[in-house]
Amino acid sequence: MRKTSKRFKNLKEQQKREKVETLEKKIEIVKKLSNTKFVESIDLSFKLNLKKIKTSEAALRTIIELPNGSGKKMKVAVLCDDNKLTDAKKSGAEVYGSEDLIKKISEGQINFDKLICTSSMMPKLGKLGKILGPKGLMPNPKLGTVTDDIINTVSKIKNKIVEIKNDKDGNVGLSIGRKSFPTSKILENLKAVFQNLKKDKPMIFNAENVKNLYLSGTMSPSFKLNFKDVSL
Repeated sequence: MRKTSKRFKNLKEQQKREKVETLEKKIEIVKKLSNTKFVESIDLSFKLNLKKIKTSEAALRTIIELPNGSGKKMKVAVLCDDNKLTDAKKSGAEVYGSEDLIKKISEGQINFDKLICTSSMMPKLGKLGKILGPKGLMPNPKLGTVTDDIINTVSKIKNKIVEIKNDKDGNVGLSIGRKSFPTSKILENLKAVFQNLKKDKPMIFNAENVKNLYLSGTMSPSFKLNFKDVSL
C-alpha cells in the first residue's frame, strides 16, 4: 500500500482550509501548494468517458498552441535534406541531420523529445516506424511535425505547441505552465485548451464526455474543475 508523505499530508490540510471561489483562486492555491525546491509544472488532467464515444472517434490526438507556452524544455531533432541543414541549424534544434540522422535512429540513438521531418525525407522514415512509432516520435502532418518550414515549426514546438492524446483508458494529461508563470497566463493557457478542443473535437470534448477534470502542480494536491466554469 502506497504511503502518503508528511509533506503531502500537510498540503492536503492546507488545501482544506483554503476558500475557493473562482478559477483564478484555484490556480493561485495550486501555485501556493507547489512548494518543492524545483519549479513545478501546472498540469491539467481529465478522463474521457470512452463508453459514450463512438469507437471511430475515441482517439483524442491533436496539437494546441498555448498563448504563453508550457514552460517545458523540449529537445527537438530535424530530419531534412542536405540543402535544408542550414535552416535546421538556425532553428535552434538540438539535433539535425540527413542520412546520418537516419542511421543514428536505426541504431537506437534517440536523444530527442520530438522529431520534425521535411516532406521529402518522409519516405525514408518508413523503415524506422517500428522504432519511432512505439515512442510516439513518428512525424505526422496532422501534428505539425512534417513540414518544410523548419525555423517556424521548431520555434512553435519549443515555445508554444503541446500535443494532446488519450491513453487506452481515456486519460489525458498536459502541462499548461509553470509555477513561476503569472496566474493570468496559466488561466489564458487553460482557456485556450478548452476553446481549441471544443472547436476541433466537439464530439469528444464536451461536458458529457469529460469527467474527473483536475488542476495540480507536479507534486501537489489537485483541485477539481467544473467543465462549464472553464468553458465560459
